[in-house]
Amino acid sequence: MPLAPQDRRRPVRPSVALAATGALALALGACSAAPAGGGSGSADPAASSTAGATAGPTPSTTYPLTLDDCGFQVTFDAAPERVVTIKSSTTEMLLALGLGDRIVASAFLDGPVPDSLTDAAASVPAVAKPMSDQVPGAEAVLETEPDLVYAGWESNLTADGAGDRDTLAQLGVATYVSPSACKAPEYMPDPLTFDDVFAEITEVGEIFDVPDAAADLVADQRSTLDGVERDDRGLTALWYSSGDDIPYVGAGIGAPQMIMDAVGLENVAGDVEDTWTSYAWEEAIAADPDVIVLVDAAWNTADAKIERLESNPATAEMTAVREGRYLRVPFPASEAGVRNVDAVVDLAAQLEALDL
Repeated sequence: MPLAPQDRRRPVRPSVALAATGALALALGACSAAPAGGGSGSADPAASSTAGATAGPTPSTTYPLTLDDCGFQVTFDAAPERVVTIKSSTTEMLLALGLGDRIVASAFLDGPVPDSLTDAAASVPAVAKPMSDQVPGAEAVLETEPDLVYAGWESNLTADGAGDRDTLAQLGVATYVSPSACKAPEYMPDPLTFDDVFAEITEVGEIFDVPDAAADLVADQRSTLDGVERDDRGLTALWYSSGDDIPYVGAGIGAPQMIMDAVGLENVAGDVEDTWTSYAWEEAIAADPDVIVLVDAAWNTADAKIERLESNPATAEMTAVREGRYLRVPFPASEAGVRNVDAVVDLAAQLEALDL
């Protein structure tokens, strides 16, 4: 049974030690589902993003530490030392907290790290050379002898992916999914707020027993966010993530909405109760947004999206397309994580520079 929200941590018996190689193959063949959970992992959306960090040093972590993560109970008997990170958001979280030396393998990175983390990443071979550009298989993950797999999406942790959570736990490998990516209604932030993002920073700091580093990072990000001046012109925007015949866009409760709110843009797909959604071009053309936010990914660049918009006679007539009113955001900054605040700062500057 998952822990209730008010009792997220309690001592439990230590995790099972890592099995021998022969047992691994047998265990990996089994597929067991993670238990469903109850309680909300979302911070109060009305809470102010300007709440100050606690004064003075924060308490060290008491182990064993048990967390209810997306409805799955995960126990840490000590701070993880050997971590496999899946997705840019998790890799960059550890780098930002000064925990790059704990990463023994990274995978499914969505793009290069930001300039602010270049030096930190350069000293981590596992980040400089990821083990895979997709979700790694369970055998490849276990070969690195991790004590934690830190995943950006719940779907990364399946029997067909990096390993399902129950099986990995039986092998002594803890798993942690970014809470902002939880999909069960009782755990998915609705809507996602910067308090949710900061809560993950704090929780990861607790898992690794680096509370002061986490508190400093949160305080710095809050201060930066507070310094952003929201655009007050009432401009509308389409967050164009991917897709050709049917665009995939930022909807009303995820990171795109959170970022646009902070910048001062009204999301034309904001009434869709989801993080991202399929959105017909007819709807986008009818909405005729003032600006279009283009997600820049190696596999689907912002330039390719512009070419698509401008070469289609229907979308070419949209005001934002005719006037070239494009804003760009790197893919890794479009998912909940330590780059969201920088995305707000960058988009605000781009928006101010547009000739409107």
